[in-house]
Amino acid sequence: MKTLAKMACEVLETADGRGKAALSRKYAAEWVASRQSDTPIEIGTANPPMQPSRPDKPELLDPRDVPHRKPGTIEGRIAILHAVAHIELNAVDLHWDIIARFSDTPMPIGFFDDWVKSADEESKHFNLICDRLEALGSHYGALPAHAGMWRAAEDTADDLMGRLAVVPMVLEARGLDVTPGMINIFKQAKDKETVEALKVIYAEEVHHVSYGSKWFHFLCGRHDMDPKVAFHDLVKRYFFSQLRPPFNEEKRAEAGIPPDFYWPLAEEAGAKR
Repeated sequence: MKTLAKMACEVLETADGRGKAALSRKYAAEWVASRQSDTPIEIGTANPPMQPSRPDKPELLDPRDVPHRKPGTIEGRIAILHAVAHIELNAVDLHWDIIARFSDTPMPIGFFDDWVKSADEESKHFNLICDRLEALGSHYGALPAHAGMWRAAEDTADDLMGRLAVVPMVLEARGLDVTPGMINIFKQAKDKETVEALKVIYAEEVHHVSYGSKWFHFLCGRHDMDPKVAFHDLVKRYFFSQLRPPFNEEKRAEAGIPPDFYWPLAEEAGAKR
């Protein structure tokens, strides 16, 4: 039987977006079934690729070179959905990567349960947004996309606490800040199907951020570290952009991230500008 780490690598090594999502969902279902039976899948260890396989399209550009389109137009709404699809595909890889890359770190089985569930949900999100793109006459790969999304994974390849701090607790938490605005754009456009898809994503992303916070605090306890101090140090070390308000304080708190984790970083960044 394949180990979970090997399954994770196979997802990372699948290039086609829909194919990656399908394999991710298949292996997530197998993991859940094994956890409910008397034949659990072993975690194992792996040597995942530093860069996941990706389709030939979209063309990946420096964030400054990605064209901006007005959200009040159909082209602008397609561009928003394309960007979300790209984020979701990266998230599929990020969640399988944390499983494969840190499979040799002694962690409770619940750690792997959480990230398999997250990867499965991100795969569902990718499919939901691809469906909406196709319904609007486009598809994933039709537009250029952000090339910098994988940098956080590369920078934290040897630091599990850094990975948890930057990916779920900064990057995914940012999704909690911006998704309500996206939902409003599609409400105004009377696109009920996209609104429903984004609501599903919004609700489930809170869980993904909470898993990051939970396991970050677990490791701080293991190493007798102050979580707030450790978080500030790791974000300054590995996050090369700036934390900027507005923040969705309610959803961040629901996910286990209090204001004194992110506001001091935002205020420090503002003071430097």
